[in-house]
Amino acid sequence: MKATWEPEKANMQKLVARKDAVLQNPTPMSVGQLCEELCRAELAGEAVKLSLEMVRREPDNVAYLLVAAFVLSTHVFRYDIAVALLRKAMLLEPDNPAIKIMLAQALIVNGDLAGGTALFSDIIKLYPSQRVAATVQIAQVFLRMGYPMEALNILLFAVQQEPGQPALYNAVGCALGCLNRAGEALPWYEQALRLAPHDEGIQLGAAIATLKAGHYAKGWELFAQRAHKLTSVTKWFAQFPRLQPDNDVAGKTVVLFQEQGLGDTLQFIRFAPALVARGARVTVAVGSALVRLISQSYPDLIVRDAVQFGLDERYDYALPIPNLPYVTRMQGTADIPDTMPYLCADPQDVARFAALLPAAGPRIGLVWSGDRRTSAQDVMANQLRSSTLPVMAGALTPVNATLVSLQLGSPREDMAEWHGQPVCDLMDSVTDMADTAAIIASLDLVISVDTSVLHLAGALGKPVWLLSRWDACWRWLDSGETTAWYPTMRIFRPQERSFAPVLRQMGEALQTWVATWHATHPTP
Repeated sequence: MKATWEPEKANMQKLVARKDAVLQNPTPMSVGQLCEELCRAELAGEAVKLSLEMVRREPDNVAYLLVAAFVLSTHVFRYDIAVALLRKAMLLEPDNPAIKIMLAQALIVNGDLAGGTALFSDIIKLYPSQRVAATVQIAQVFLRMGYPMEALNILLFAVQQEPGQPALYNAVGCALGCLNRAGEALPWYEQALRLAPHDEGIQLGAAIATLKAGHYAKGWELFAQRAHKLTSVTKWFAQFPRLQPDNDVAGKTVVLFQEQGLGDTLQFIRFAPALVARGARVTVAVGSALVRLISQSYPDLIVRDAVQFGLDERYDYALPIPNLPYVTRMQGTADIPDTMPYLCADPQDVARFAALLPAAGPRIGLVWSGDRRTSAQDVMANQLRSSTLPVMAGALTPVNATLVSLQLGSPREDMAEWHGQPVCDLMDSVTDMADTAAIIASLDLVISVDTSVLHLAGALGKPVWLLSRWDACWRWLDSGETTAWYPTMRIFRPQERSFAPVLRQMGEALQTWVATWHATHPTP
């Protein structure tokens, strides 16, 4: 049976072949379009080679300079090279405001706040017609780099100069949300939506702010209207009718598919049994990392790898997993299923990993970073939410406990740079989230940045400490040390861009926690 992802693989091969054809007869438009297609197909390296080859061939062609700068800054986070390319483009076309806006953004991301801000000031003075677009773009860069107050000040000044611009109202709402002032952001989003009621970006921002303010009934309704993040695999599920709260599902087949990150799936899968209770036959389509964990935790669900569905299969309804709170009519935190813990580890897996762990307790699991991807948006987001092992462990140790790494991916390379208290690392033996759950089952505490392992520990009912980012994710609200989503979680919130002060606070709290653990677990 032909699988849904095979055509996409063939398309990737065609894109690589097309690169040679484009190089034979290039134009800025054909090169730019192919670079975008290559990046969408996760072939950003090929796009970089193509764009830089055209700059080498025609070094004074502004169009090729801009294509290369866009690829390097947007898809591989090489703003240092992008700055050099944009400076040359600006020399060739000194009166082009679009180039100046791109350069101002690149300078800020590359660490030259003064240079970027000065260029931005020149832009709004010299090109009044570009004032709104330039302000919004520069403010977005400030927000992504972790400077929300600077962004807010710029935006509030711009609103006074240019009233009635939905993009500015939306950006103010975003800045306030990043400052953990979601309630104050809502009127700005409402005004933006009155002016641009069909703007999907504004709708999503309003939904996130509404949820972060704790207004769940309205928040889930808005969130369900977002443009869904569909991949070459999950777009197949979009052909089926989208499940709505008032649909009768008795006797119907419903497929729930993973739309966003692993953490979202782990957080919201707890609502799936509500559909089973209403008589639905529920199939869950997730990545291979989650199949075994969800299967062993929910025997009433049919759990399958998302890439294993055939094109001839049919379902009465489909639903992205993050929409489950909406279709099950969650109105407030009291409607979160009271089923803690709602995920479980396999006892045989627990015994297998327990035999490999050091015997001395307490055992404390560590996750210091999210996945380090290459796109500019992902890199900037990860810089704000992630730490390194030397920074995190340096603040938490020495401590009278056994440290256990739960870190996956390229951040595991940090282990080579850490020469302090030993950290036990069994992750080479981990094949999926069920294995990670089995390790966590033998731990006494998990300390993590905002990643999927954090959700896993909370869903397993394990004590877990969150090292939050300064602009906390909507699910942790604007303030507070606890969350209704995971009763065993404690939230440590930075009050500034640096993790250093909050890590010191966490280190002090850990010393107290470990002392209490030893007092209640005396050595025989």
